Amino acid sequence: MKASENKATLSFSNGGQNVELPIYKGTLGPDVIDIRKLYAQTGMFTYDPGFMSTASCESAITYIDGDKGELLYRGYPIEQLATNCDFLETCHLLLYGELPDEAKKTNFTKLVTNHTMVNEQMQFFLRGFRRDAHPMAIMTGLVGALSAFYHDSTDINNPKHREIAAIRLIAKMPTLVAMAYKYTVGQPYMYPKNELSYAGNFLHMMFATPCEEYKVSPVLERALDRIFILHADHEQNASTSTVRLCGSSGTNPFAAIAAGVACLWGPAHGGANEAALNMLYDIQKAGGVEKIGEFIKQVKDKNSNVKLMGFGHRVYKNYDPRAKLMQETCKEVLGELGLENDPLFKLAMALEKIALEDEYFVSRKLYPNVDFYSGIVQRAIGIPVPLFTAIFALARTVGWIAQLNEMIGDPDYKIGRPRQLFEGSAKRDVKPIAQR
Repeated sequence: MKASENKATLSFSNGGQNVELPIYKGTLGPDVIDIRKLYAQTGMFTYDPGFMSTASCESAITYIDGDKGELLYRGYPIEQLATNCDFLETCHLLLYGELPDEAKKTNFTKLVTNHTMVNEQMQFFLRGFRRDAHPMAIMTGLVGALSAFYHDSTDINNPKHREIAAIRLIAKMPTLVAMAYKYTVGQPYMYPKNELSYAGNFLHMMFATPCEEYKVSPVLERALDRIFILHADHEQNASTSTVRLCGSSGTNPFAAIAAGVACLWGPAHGGANEAALNMLYDIQKAGGVEKIGEFIKQVKDKNSNVKLMGFGHRVYKNYDPRAKLMQETCKEVLGELGLENDPLFKLAMALEKIALEDEYFVSRKLYPNVDFYSGIVQRAIGIPVPLFTAIFALARTVGWIAQLNEMIGDPDYKIGRPRQLFEGSAKRDVKPIAQR
C-alpha cells in the first residue's frame, strides 16, 4: 500500500480530541482510510453493516469499476480474456499473476489434467445422499470430504501444500459436479478423459454414457469455457469473503472452499441464475410472452412481492461487462442447437428487450446481468436448473483459492474478528427459578 501525504482527521462534536488517520492509495479505485488503530485511540468501532464502505483486505487479483462496467483480472479486461484465452490460461493468471507462455500453458494444463480423477471411495460417499438432494448440498459435502482423502496437502501455511491443493481442487471440481449430476439421474459415473479440454471433459462426464460415444460440440465447449472464465473471480463478494474469513482461522484449503460453496448456494449470490430461469418458467406458465406486460406491472408495484431476477447488480451501476459477452455466447449456442424459436428463449429475449427500453428499469440501471444469460445458455446445453449454482462454484474455485493464497501470504493477515454494536440487555443477575 502507498501511504498518501494527506491524512483524514476525525473530529468529535463533544469536544473530544481530534484523531488523524492514514490514507492509502491503491493502483485503481477509491483511496482508503486506515482505521486499524481507531479503537485503541478512541475506544470506538466503526459501524458498517454489509461492509458497504469497508475494504476488508489488500488485494492485487481482481478489480471492478461498477460505474464504468469494468472487470479486470490482474489488470486484463474480462472482454479480452474471454475472447483470447481459455479457462486454464485464466486460472494460471489468477493463481500466479501472469498469463502463461506456450510452455507454461502446456505444463499447467497437463498438471491439472493429471489430477482430474477422484478417489473411488467418493462414489460410496455419494450414496449417503438422497437421489433428489440439491446438487449444492452434495457439493458442500464432497468438497469438504476431499480433506479426508488428501492429508498431504492440508497445511494452509505450507506453500507447496497450498499449490497442490489448488491444482487438485481446480482439477477435481468438474468431476465432482458431474458425479453429483449422474447420481441424481441414476446414470453411471463417467471417468475423466485426458485427451479432452477442461470444458470438453466436463461436458463428456456430464452427458456421455457407456452405451455410445459422445462427441463434444466445439460451440458448446467454448460457451462453457467462457462461462467458467466470466465466473472465475469477482473481487470481495460474499463467498470470497467467506473463504478468506474461514481460511484466516488456519483451516485446510478444502474446508475453506467448502465454506465458499455453502455461501454461494444463497439465491442472492450464486443461486441468482437459477432464480432467473425459474422466473422465466413462472411467466411461461402464466401465459408466456403475452403476459410480460402484466409481469412488468407487478415488478413495478411496490406492494407486490414479484421481483425481476437476473437484472441489476450490487456493484455494477452500468451494463455488466460479463453480460455482454454472455449475450453473444447465448446467441451462438441457440443457433448451434436450433433453439432460436424455443418458447422460453423467445420469452427471455422479449423480456430483455422490454427491460432495456422501459424508462423504469433504464433510470434505475437495472440492466440484464451475467446470471440472466448464463442460465439460458446452460439450459440450452442440457444442464438442469438445480445444477447451475454447482457450475458457478466449479468456475469460482480458482478465484477463491487465489484469494485465499493471497491472504495467507499477507504479513498483515490475522484471524477475522468483526466487531458489533450491542443492543441486548445490560448486565443482570440470575434469579432463583421460583422468583422468575
